[in-house]
Amino acid sequence: MLNTAAKAIYSKLVGKVAGALLLVLGLTFLVGCQGFSSSKSSTQQPLGILALSGASLDFGSVTTGKSKTMTMTASNTGTASITVSSASISSKYFSLSAPNLPITIAAGQSSPVSVVFTPNASGAFSATATIASTASDSSTALLLTGDGVASGQLQVSPTTENFGSVTVGSQNNQTITLTNNTAATVNISQASMSGTGFKLSGITPPLALNASQSTTFTVTFAPLTSGNASGTVTITSDAPNPTLSMSLSGTGVAAGSIGANPTSLNFGSVTVGSNQSLSETVTNTGGSTVTISQVGISGTGFSLSGISTPVTLTAGQSATFTVKFAPLSAGTVSGNVTITSTASNPTLTIPVTGTGVTQGTLGSNPTSLSFGNVTVGSNQSLSETVTNTGGSSVTISQVTISGSGFSLSGVSTPVTLTAGQSATFTVKFAPTSAASASGNVTITSTASNPTLNIPLSGTGTAATGQLTVTPTTLDLGSVVVGTSGTASGSLTAIGANVTVTSVSSNNSVFSLSGLSLPVTIPAGQSTAFTVTFSPQTSGAVSATLTFTSNAQPSTTTETLTGTGTPAPPHTVNLSWNASTSSDVSGYNIYRAVFTTSCGSYAKINSALVTSILYSDSSVVDGTSYCYASTAVNTSNEESGYSNIVSNIQIPPP
Repeated sequence: MLNTAAKAIYSKLVGKVAGALLLVLGLTFLVGCQGFSSSKSSTQQPLGILALSGASLDFGSVTTGKSKTMTMTASNTGTASITVSSASISSKYFSLSAPNLPITIAAGQSSPVSVVFTPNASGAFSATATIASTASDSSTALLLTGDGVASGQLQVSPTTENFGSVTVGSQNNQTITLTNNTAATVNISQASMSGTGFKLSGITPPLALNASQSTTFTVTFAPLTSGNASGTVTITSDAPNPTLSMSLSGTGVAAGSIGANPTSLNFGSVTVGSNQSLSETVTNTGGSTVTISQVGISGTGFSLSGISTPVTLTAGQSATFTVKFAPLSAGTVSGNVTITSTASNPTLTIPVTGTGVTQGTLGSNPTSLSFGNVTVGSNQSLSETVTNTGGSSVTISQVTISGSGFSLSGVSTPVTLTAGQSATFTVKFAPTSAASASGNVTITSTASNPTLNIPLSGTGTAATGQLTVTPTTLDLGSVVVGTSGTASGSLTAIGANVTVTSVSSNNSVFSLSGLSLPVTIPAGQSTAFTVTFSPQTSGAVSATLTFTSNAQPSTTTETLTGTGTPAPPHTVNLSWNASTSSDVSGYNIYRAVFTTSCGSYAKINSALVTSILYSDSSVVDGTSYCYASTAVNTSNEESGYSNIVSNIQIPPP
């Protein structure tokens, strides 16, 4: 509420001035002089805030040498008065016409701000007006723009047009204004267009424009291919500027296209009653946005999740969802994921396939194991195979055996068998007494038959047989060192079946083959074997071959003889170019074993080689080598390796 003195000043101001700004200033002055009284207290300092009614002023086209004034409002939206002290403009072609500064704006009050644009030439003008005040935001910026238009010319607005990105196959239309800024009628004789994808419409010469009259026409950009494009609109008339040009630009972008990754989904074999999920991704590989309106799936047992339509994909953007296969019965099933969209390929089909398989089942081969007669103190082994005959994987968790004298080997649990896969193990019967025995192999698994039994049977018999070897002395003859020679012999069981459990030689140059131990020789029958002689050194050599069995006695021996003869020697002859240095006193020769590359080198000459020839006779048959040489001067300084000669192969013996 104003006091008496303030009321008097206020009346004088109202009587003299009709302007709202001076009234506001008068009120502000009184408030500044008298202040306010309030019964409330606050710890917050009042602040003034200067707010403009817009961030920019666009003066449009103004004839050169003429002026145009535009006004906006400056408001104090704070709680305390502010003083606008100055305003600076970065271009002399824009100027502030009102208010006269400085001014004070009370809280909640406003003041008009007027700016004048006076271009001096044709072209685009811009500037920044910076308003300084005591407001909390002490500096406020205002963007000023305008186009200078030459007096007495034909003018096109805008002077350039950028259509931005336009999808190939679609179009963008823009309206252009043509104005006669002369004082007389202008006759337009031609309107032409250049540039691929651009089209002109809405103007048909000849056309007469009266002074200050305007007309509009349309420019269309309809790109045929991807990429940047440019063009020009050319207006020909009898104006002072007879040829008026307008620049055009735009970018053609490829229409959106949907691609799938992977292009198909194969679930393989899935057990009936279970399910498997696979991920699928669709990507917009085009240049424009695509909207997916529907995602459907066909095929018994297939379903999808993780995607809700409609979904919009920008260029390069992807969407991922999940397809699940839960077969209801055994057999192969196929279907499709179908994606409907606004892409250039509006219907995308993703094939899906899968096979429902029955639960795994274990079968055995043979279904039982019969060992027959086995001599006490010996043993016999038989092979057993279990196969998953079902359609899904089976895990064997345990394999156990029962029955006196029976044992198993060759299987470790857990073991998983896929459809059709087998596992083989060995069951051994080693009777401890002359009697019949029986038992079972029990296989526990996740198959539809979780417990599989394989019956076992066998009979222990007393050992009374004898074992003989023929010949008692086996001569392998002369064999070249590093090679091998063979000779045959045989074992015969006399009186009863004989089981040979092992054989050994006391000299490693003799080895035996042809017997798969343990082997049972029926009474009165023989079995052959082969002895191999592989001498490592020259000279005569002998050995004893010992057969261990359940016969009486338990060991049978055969004498082996043979003679190793020397292998023909090999020599590597080396030569090299002499060093060009004048103080070379000789050369060293280095050798390395070659496997897939040269190994570590070692010097092989005991004394310095003074010629350019060297023979290496210390090579090993069947080995490959690498060689290099070095030069040594009179100061005993040695050069680096020469060029390497690699993979020199020594023939085997």
